[in-house]
Amino acid sequence: MRLLAWEVIGVIDTDGDCAEWTFPAEPGAVRAARAAVRGQLHGWDLDSVADLAALLVSELVTNSLRHATGPIGVRLVRPGGRGEPLLVEVSDPLPDPPRERVARPEDESGRGLQLLAGSSRRWGTRPGASGKTVWFELAVPGTA
Repeated sequence: MRLLAWEVIGVIDTDGDCAEWTFPAEPGAVRAARAAVRGQLHGWDLDSVADLAALLVSELVTNSLRHATGPIGVRLVRPGGRGEPLLVEVSDPLPDPPRERVARPEDESGRGLQLLAGSSRRWGTRPGASGKTVWFELAVPGTA
């Protein structure tokens, strides 16, 4: 995984069962977050969910870029045992939770949360000290 210095504000931790990054609220954040997620999941031998996780992180980081102005956090928590899901979280400083909407066929946006809801095991939001976190779980083949 190759990330340029300006693409990541801070790598909080990538050892053990958790990996966390903070990205600036700039267009390069989507690409950098996608690369970080794919690279970490490859390192954890979770390639089977890497593309889907990267796609969903891209959607959530894009939403953060459209609506928030501060740093965007991404956190992965590796499954702890048989049957446990991969947990993925995207945080930003905007306190308002995202709202699902029905996109018309001609709309070029508005499908991210529908994609998240249809592709993840479950998902939700929670308020934070300064903003919110949108999280989702992905079933990991071979651990169920």
